[in-house]
Amino acid sequence: MRQGPFWQRSAAEAEEWSQGRSWLARLPLLVFFGYLFFRHLTDPDYCSILQSLNLGVHELGHLLFAFFGQFLYMLGGTFWEIAAPFIGMWNFYRQRDLFAVALCFGWLSTVLFDVGRYAADARAMVIPLVSPFGGGEEGVRHDWHYLLGQLGVLPFDQFIGGIFRAGAVVSMAACLAGGGWLLWLMMVNPGEKA
Repeated sequence: MRQGPFWQRSAAEAEEWSQGRSWLARLPLLVFFGYLFFRHLTDPDYCSILQSLNLGVHELGHLLFAFFGQFLYMLGGTFWEIAAPFIGMWNFYRQRDLFAVALCFGWLSTVLFDVGRYAADARAMVIPLVSPFGGGEEGVRHDWHYLLGQLGVLPFDQFIGGIFRAGAVVSMAACLAGGGWLLWLMMVNPGEKA
């Protein structure tokens, strides 16, 4: 077992993991997330190619929380959408794929940008909503309008959306910095692995 502070153990693990791995094969993925980051920063209404995946995970969250009351049902979509990248990180870390862990931070960022946009729309409710379950007589309900209304903080929707967007920026920075560092380690540590 390695001794020393967490960051030293993590750096040693990253150096060991990166030896002999192809940085060139992974570079396009990091460039893709850099492109998504640029688009999200320059256009608050940008919807990435990952939005369909995120929406599917969001709707699954509603199904998973459907039996726990209206509030948790409405919260479940966003909760599960945010939880999914963390589950991915955990699984990839267990498989010792550190670059995939870094990319999961990029995935989380796209989720947080989407959630931030949705939360900031709670009062205006101008974003077109979709649901595979229909909305019955009431139509599709806006999760964040309901949630913030129930909590009595609906007037702060823009601020709350901004918090999610700030989290998205931090998460994408972790993706790009961590992924870039791992690519650099792969470049400088050629070895026998594929």
